[in-house]
Amino acid sequence: MSSITADPPETGVPVREGDYGERVVSIEPGGVEYIPAGERHGGPLQLFWTWTSPNFEFATVYVGVLPVVLFGGGFWMTVVGLVLGTALGSITHGWLSTFGPRYGVPQLIQSRGAFGYVGNLLPAALNTVTSGAGWVAVNSVSGAFAVQTFFERVGWPVPTFWLALALVVAIEVAIAFVGYNMVHQFERVIFPFLGLVFAVCCLYIFSRAIPSAGFNPGAPAAGGGQIGAFILAVFFAYAYAVSWNPYGADYARYLPKGTGALKVALAAGLGLFVSCAVLEIAGAALATVAGTSWGPNDVPTDQFVKPLPQALGLIATVAIAVGAIAANVLNLYSAAMSFLTLGIRLTLRRRRALVAMGFGVIGYFVGLTGNAAPGGKYEAFLFFNTYWIVPFIAVVLTDWTLRRGRYRQATFFDARHRPWKGIVAMLAGIAASFPFWNQTLFVGVVPADAPQFGDISFVVGFVVTVVVYVALGPRRGTASDIAAAGAVEATPG
Repeated sequence: MSSITADPPETGVPVREGDYGERVVSIEPGGVEYIPAGERHGGPLQLFWTWTSPNFEFATVYVGVLPVVLFGGGFWMTVVGLVLGTALGSITHGWLSTFGPRYGVPQLIQSRGAFGYVGNLLPAALNTVTSGAGWVAVNSVSGAFAVQTFFERVGWPVPTFWLALALVVAIEVAIAFVGYNMVHQFERVIFPFLGLVFAVCCLYIFSRAIPSAGFNPGAPAAGGGQIGAFILAVFFAYAYAVSWNPYGADYARYLPKGTGALKVALAAGLGLFVSCAVLEIAGAALATVAGTSWGPNDVPTDQFVKPLPQALGLIATVAIAVGAIAANVLNLYSAAMSFLTLGIRLTLRRRRALVAMGFGVIGYFVGLTGNAAPGGKYEAFLFFNTYWIVPFIAVVLTDWTLRRGRYRQATFFDARHRPWKGIVAMLAGIAASFPFWNQTLFVGVVPADAPQFGDISFVVGFVVTVVVYVALGPRRGTASDIAAAGAVEATPG
């Protein structure tokens, strides 16, 4: 116990209580406090499995389907757009993941350095809602559909949607409730199964696809032409990858402080990039396969298994359900992190676990509304999520760069730390991107007049946020920051 209480780098830094170590089946204590040296463990390679398995799921495949089905994108142009967008989101994800071992706190605690205690409430609240309710619902719905398809294919009585959804959510909650070590272990154990099944499925889909398929002007929202469809493919892929960014440090904060930053960035970034790029390309290919149907009354997961042989399709439904669980384990865990960042005082030793369970219940009821016309709902949710995340990470990374990564650790927990520049820059970025929004529920003035621009709001939002933040004159690392930096600096790796 002495090693746990003797490690705070500064006074005013709360340290996660209790002994946890590397025990997998032990419930992780505490909440969003600093992880001391005595509790640090693991290596960067584990981040590869942890960020690969959650993206071996149908929601990732659907990212590749939608640019072709909704916007009429040609196959090869869509592939290029998907790879480019995924790469952009994976680079920042790897960068943010390096904050875990360096600072030993969750991502939304570290962002208080740039936003302050009060300003950080907005991104923390948004991440709580989008991860704990939105993403949990989206992925649980696809998992529930897969469960129903499995029962139908084996000839058993098909469970009602609410029952299939309850089964999927219950498993997700059980894993997230236990905590950090169980999450990493679960993602590692299922990686070979998911990797093999989706690899075989992808090969079979590619063999049935029509890669020569060009731009389809008859698609529901094809008014932007091939260029507009290409830009939207970039945005779809970027939106999906960047949606994981606010979680980056959450799953690396137990790594030893001296863990090499490059190794962490590569493991996390490549895990995200490889899984997303491959499955999104498979989704674009699937959209060209004869016999698949993507109307409002069609179940998307059924279309994935439709072109597969009977046995493979049966196994694929299991993989889709397991992949959905893998994704939501992270969503529930990080939703709890974000909620506790709001400063709501919970003195229970297992407060993180209980909050994760609560969000499982919320996600379940939200998911009950998601079993109809999922395509438009998914696209709108994915885009709206990105409209705030991009300015958020722009502030975090710009502030980090200007300070050269030097923060007083106590700043992350100091309620008196209330800079205003971060929240102003973030809101400016969101406002500037608004005229460029282009999705099914709202079309801004720019894409309405010039649909060939697709949706470039993520570029506008990022650039404007950075420019405003720098123009407002954010301070560089002060003398006190630099003096305290030794407590939080990572040893070069």
